[in-house]
Amino acid sequence: MMASTLVYLLAMTSVFILLLVLGIFWAIKSGQFDDLEGPAQRILMDEDDPMLPKNEVAQTQPPESVSADSKLH
Repeated sequence: MMASTLVYLLAMTSVFILLLVLGIFWAIKSGQFDDLEGPAQRILMDEDDPMLPKNEVAQTQPPESVSADSKLH
């Protein structure tokens, strides 16, 4: 009884280790570890800040909803 339980536990441990190794190699191959700091820094960037030059221009110019063709008629 004790030996069969030990064999079962060792087999299950081997399967989990194999899955872990395959998962790590898949993550490395698919580029999961290429840029570790980029997403962490991007979440801190405030893209709707009015002090940014590209947003300042967009807020000062009125949106052009009327096309040039409709102004002529």
